[in-house]
Amino acid sequence: MRFGVLGPVTAWTDAGEAVTIPGLKVRALLADLLAHEGRVVSADRLVEDLWGDDPPGNPAAALHVRVSQLRRALEEAEPGGKTLVVSRAPGYALEVGQDAVDAARFARLVEERRPAEALGLWRGAAFADFADFAFLRPVIARLEEARLAAVEELAEVRLAAGEQVDVAEFVAEHPLRERLRAVQMKALYRAGRQSEALAAYGELRERLADELGLDPSPELAELYARILRQDPALSGRAERPVTNLPAAVGELIGRGGAVDEVRALLEAGRLVTLTGPGGVGKTSLALEVARQSAGAHPDGVWLVELAPYDRHTPSLAEAVLVALDIREESASSQERLVEALRDLRPLLVLDNCEHVVDQAAKLAEVLLRSAPGLRILATSREPLNVSGEVLWSVPALELPQGSEPLTVAKADAVRLFMARATAAARGFTLDAGNAAAVAQLCRRLDGIPLALELAATRVRALGIQELVARLDDRFRLLTGFQRGAPARQRTLMAMIDWSWTLLTDAERVVLRRLAVHADGCTLEAAEEVCAEAGIDVLQMLARLVDRSLVVAVEGPSGVRYRLLESVAAYCLRRLDDAGEAEPVRQAHVDYYVTLAVRAESHLRGAEQAHWMRRLDVEAANLRAALDAAPAAGALRLVNSLAWYWFLRGRLGEGRRWLEAALAAEGGAPAADRARARAWHAGFALLLGEDVDWEPALDIADPGERARAQWFVALGLTDEPSARALVDAALATFREVGDRWGVAAALSRRARDAFTLRDLEALERDGGESAELFRELGDGWGRLQATEWLAGLGEIRGDYEWATRLFAEGLRTAEELGLWPDTVRRLSWLGWLAMNTGDYDQAMEHCGRALRLATGQGYREGQVFAGMGYGYSARRAGRLELAEEHLNHLLDGVPRDGEPPLFLPTTLVELGFAHESRGDAEGARALFQEAFAVARKVGDPRTTAYTVEGLAATSAPEQCARLLGLADAARQAHRTPASHSEQDEVRRIAGRARDALGEEAFAAAYAHGRELTFDDVS
Repeated sequence: MRFGVLGPVTAWTDAGEAVTIPGLKVRALLADLLAHEGRVVSADRLVEDLWGDDPPGNPAAALHVRVSQLRRALEEAEPGGKTLVVSRAPGYALEVGQDAVDAARFARLVEERRPAEALGLWRGAAFADFADFAFLRPVIARLEEARLAAVEELAEVRLAAGEQVDVAEFVAEHPLRERLRAVQMKALYRAGRQSEALAAYGELRERLADELGLDPSPELAELYARILRQDPALSGRAERPVTNLPAAVGELIGRGGAVDEVRALLEAGRLVTLTGPGGVGKTSLALEVARQSAGAHPDGVWLVELAPYDRHTPSLAEAVLVALDIREESASSQERLVEALRDLRPLLVLDNCEHVVDQAAKLAEVLLRSAPGLRILATSREPLNVSGEVLWSVPALELPQGSEPLTVAKADAVRLFMARATAAARGFTLDAGNAAAVAQLCRRLDGIPLALELAATRVRALGIQELVARLDDRFRLLTGFQRGAPARQRTLMAMIDWSWTLLTDAERVVLRRLAVHADGCTLEAAEEVCAEAGIDVLQMLARLVDRSLVVAVEGPSGVRYRLLESVAAYCLRRLDDAGEAEPVRQAHVDYYVTLAVRAESHLRGAEQAHWMRRLDVEAANLRAALDAAPAAGALRLVNSLAWYWFLRGRLGEGRRWLEAALAAEGGAPAADRARARAWHAGFALLLGEDVDWEPALDIADPGERARAQWFVALGLTDEPSARALVDAALATFREVGDRWGVAAALSRRARDAFTLRDLEALERDGGESAELFRELGDGWGRLQATEWLAGLGEIRGDYEWATRLFAEGLRTAEELGLWPDTVRRLSWLGWLAMNTGDYDQAMEHCGRALRLATGQGYREGQVFAGMGYGYSARRAGRLELAEEHLNHLLDGVPRDGEPPLFLPTTLVELGFAHESRGDAEGARALFQEAFAVARKVGDPRTTAYTVEGLAATSAPEQCARLLGLADAARQAHRTPASHSEQDEVRRIAGRARDALGEEAFAAAYAHGRELTFDDVS
């Protein structure tokens, strides 16, 4: 394994996968062991470091628990990992290889005089996530000093090699370091900036006097004198340099693969243009590619900055001559340039071509024809459109997924932001408290490096939470100076404004209207919302894509056109300035209301998958339309989207939007309002809310009323009422010829038959439902029907067949993105694994289902998955974990009235947990309650299981009779015990048999088979 402290404390497997180290104290323990570099750290020292002045009651035991957790995390990540943490008097040590820790590799590379490689190991401030821990401060200070010394050494090496060096950022952070000042002064002098070099010395002299009462060292004073008299020795090498590229001081984050790919394109072709929106890092990438390609261009690599020129410049040849330092005046600029390059093999980097694209294209054509050894790497927001040009679109940096610190930290956008933020605000770290905010910031800034760097400079003043809160006013917030950048690139507003000035009027119309879309749009939507007489929207879109202001993304639903969030914010201002905001937003609402109404008719049938995906990608636009729609439009929209929300498991979202639409004032058809009330009641019930649902079924149209009855029944815990509603709906569906409604009602009846173990009804209703849904081509419906048919296999003990059906259903649910059905299939697979005794597999399936159901707010799924997880944990002997989950299932569940279906089995499992801990009295009370509830529910299989529980806490003879009763009941209702339940029964029976003897046990058992549940007291 490998470990990192040059940045956040991290561990990696040999394959490079990050290792999850759970808990702050466990990670602090790892940091402490790493800080001691393999030396033993006493237990007392570790306790003091981890808990400080507030130690736990039993410090030794608490430390031992943290050590065990660390060992377990390392072992789970890499077999054998736990052996790295060794116990050795008087404490513990972390024993790893010499190069396994990045700090050790850094020290070795520095010693070998390889500072560039050494500095490449740093991912941020040392021990960045533990900067506030007192025991680490000396270690952090030592590592930071070593890092700074390496920066100074690298700068001196590059200066000696004749390269340009810029250490201004480091000088700003460490203004009193004389070695850095010396490098800065020499670099400025060699660049022809003598006055700035002298000013740098003067600033240091003033700071030393004011802050320390000291003068500069004699060595620095001597350097100052040499600069004053222009000592020729300070000019460095006399040879003409082979490049004018600025030296790289820091790492180019997140572009390693991009550099390799662009280099390969340059080797294969002669003109490569890096395109992309402003601030995406085209120049930084081009410079790094040029630096790494220097060996392939014996006549040098040269940066030609085109920003100072404008579209009225007749030729850009003069800019190239200046970059090459060619000063002969014998001919025109272009002739001199062609003559100079004809027999050479250089690489030219033409930077910022977009505003002089025509001149840049002409110059490139001339030079490539005249100089066969020349290669050109250009950066531009639009292509040069020159023959042979290869385009490479520079993407934004990788965005974080999720909000866990370790996951967030991996994303390139976060790495860049954290590198700049920690440089600006020492002690700022990525942790559980701010990971979500950092991830949100990076996403909202679209991973654009310039925006991230500008934002990072504000962390020190605002903090990350306030910074995110102020992003809506980003153009005022993200104003900053980028050293060396032209004025137009120094703020986010100016960067986008620059692109706007290069557009035609028609392009500006389409661009600003596109901004009302949330997260992009289709061509169809753009043509509807951005329409203007005399403007070809498709043609304008193509030109805006070429100019890198619109991003065209190919996805499963076709091409979508989107704006980066910062560009969209800018264009919304332009939309307001043009006085178009209100009519364009209304056009946006009208389009998406029409789309939703059209989609609703396709969400039940063969085109279900296509239209769900279509609505998926339009989710942000639909929410924006809901926000802006008047009352009548909002009701049409929520009624059309309600079934989609249900299919996707977005119950909370659906309930909120329905409630908002119903609360809005304004004229709307009574039928629309009645439909929305029914949907709202159904969603609220599915979310476990107490709702007066009967008034919501007051709908005039019989078919609509039947669908409302069926939907409301889905969320009712009052099973008799739910069954009555479904039966009434089924009768109406058959009467009006609604085949989908018939299939849906039969599927619900199959579920009820499963609950009551009415196997004939289950087979009949489930089979008819499955056949109807198959004919209709409704994937969701087939999943509902086959779920209960597979459940029939589980009841009959055909686990192989049931597992196959549920596994097929899981694949279908995942392909359709039906997360509620995915949760149920995972839970079922876990249940089947539990019944066959594979408890680890059961907990894995149910755990995944529980996480998914919790994330989606799917209450029924949480209960089902929680049952499988808790029951499996109990049967696996993990009693503490089992009781935690079983008690959570019972939280808030009323013990009187109409009981939920899961109550009796949950009580039985909790009873068995109590029995295993030796609490026979508590166990029996739970078994007795479970039996009473099971009789009320009316499920003979569950009742038999509760009787087996009672047998476990009964006297031997009574135990045998109860086991005989349960066995007879299971046989009578064709509901055999599962394998794991049979194991439980054998355990209970074995104990009674040992106490009674075989003959007496058999007699009591036979007597029990003649009893009924009514005989149990």
